[in-house]
Parts: sequence; C-alpha cells; structure tokens
Amino acid sequence: MNFTLKVWRQKNKNADGKFVSYPLKDISPDMSFLEMFDFLNEELISKGEEPIAFDSDCREGICGACSMWINGRAHGPVPGVTTCQLHVRSFKDGETIVVEPWRANSFPVIKDLIVDRSSFDNVIAAGGFVSINTGGAQDGNDILISKDDAAEAFSASICIGCGACVAACKNSSAMLFVSSKISHFASLPQGKVEARNRVQNMVAKMDEEGFGDCSNTYACEAQCPKEISVEKIAKMNREYLTAKLL
Repeated sequence: MNFTLKVWRQKNKNADGKFVSYPLKDISPDMSFLEMFDFLNEELISKGEEPIAFDSDCREGICGACSMWINGRAHGPVPGVTTCQLHVRSFKDGETIVVEPWRANSFPVIKDLIVDRSSFDNVIAAGGFVSINTGGAQDGNDILISKDDAAEAFSASICIGCGACVAACKNSSAMLFVSSKISHFASLPQGKVEARNRVQNMVAKMDEEGFGDCSNTYACEAQCPKEISVEKIAKMNREYLTAKLL
C-alpha cells in the first residue's frame, strides 16, 4: 500500500510548527500505525534527517501513550482502539493521512506529536487514590462487594488516561477522564471513606489545570478508545453536588 503522511513537525514548545508531507511506498497492510511510523523514521534516519518524535510504550492498547490525532479523530477512524492497535489496512491505498498532536492548552506540545500530559498526573495526585488501610492481598474478600458495584468500578477503571476525550472536546474538557477516576472509587466501599474530599479536590485541580467545561456533545465518549460512557460524568456531578451540600 502507498500513502502520503502529512505530519505535524514542531521542534519544541516555543517553536512554530508546520505540516510536512512524507510519501511512503510498499507498506504492508498488516503493519500497525506505529510500525508505519517506525518504518518512516528508519528512512529519515538513513537520509540523515531527524526522525518524527511520538509517544509509545506498551503498544498493546493499555498505557495510553500513543496519542495521535489522525484525519480529524483521536486515535484514528476505527472506534474502540488506540493508535497502536490501528492497522494501515483501515485506510485506502493512495490516501493522504493527516497526523497531529492533541490540540489543547492543557496539553502543550513538547515536540512533533508529543504533548505534555502532566496535568492529568496533577489531577490524580489531587485525590485519585485510596489512602486508608485496606489490608493485604489475603484480605481481598473481607469486604463483600456486589457484582453490580464491582462491574461499575471496573467499567470506570479501564480509563488509560490517553487524553482522547480532551482532544475530542471542543472545550478541551477532561470531565470523562476525571469522572472515570472518581467513579472508580465512588463505586467501592473502600473509596467511600474519602469520597467527599476526593471529588472536590480533583474537580478543583481539573479547573486549575485549565481544562474546559463539558460541552455535552458526547464527542469524548465517541472517541474514547475504551468506549467509556458519559454516564460517568453524571455520576461525578452527583458526587460533587452531594459533597458540597453535606
């Protein structure tokens, strides 16, 4: 397969960026999108040119590092997958593929396709954890949890913090990410002890980091690679209102 990659190149956060086009020939349809970038970078290095900087780690759809805005969609055109799980056979032969970094003030570009997502880390540090003593592994069954509560907690815990929800939202809102972390603990008895402080601290930090308000367009849900429901946002709003009233 043959493609033209139109990639955003930016030397550093203070430099002006621009799109640069790269023709690629004889790409295997079984290549992942990141493997195609590896192939391109090998060509650039062999020519003495600077390779394209992009994030990746596990390449198994778990870590959330492979954040790319591809043809106007977070992680590309296939729903429910991360960029590393996307294969080039999902595109048409001869197609021009436009690749950009996340576009959000809270995610400043570091270089090329890499953005600084430490704002997510700051939100987690503000309260996205359980500090009470829950015992060791052998105590795992001491607190009985209903199947429904466990399923609700698990459905929230699958958030990988990739930032697709922020990139997809016209207001650059982080509500889906933050609500997933809050809903995870709010569904379990171990997390209810610090629930009031947690939701207030995390929402305050989210606002402090400069994320926008929820736009209610459901773009975050549509482009989340883990297909997390916006119902988590409703749960977070209830938790926040309850914490403020009590």
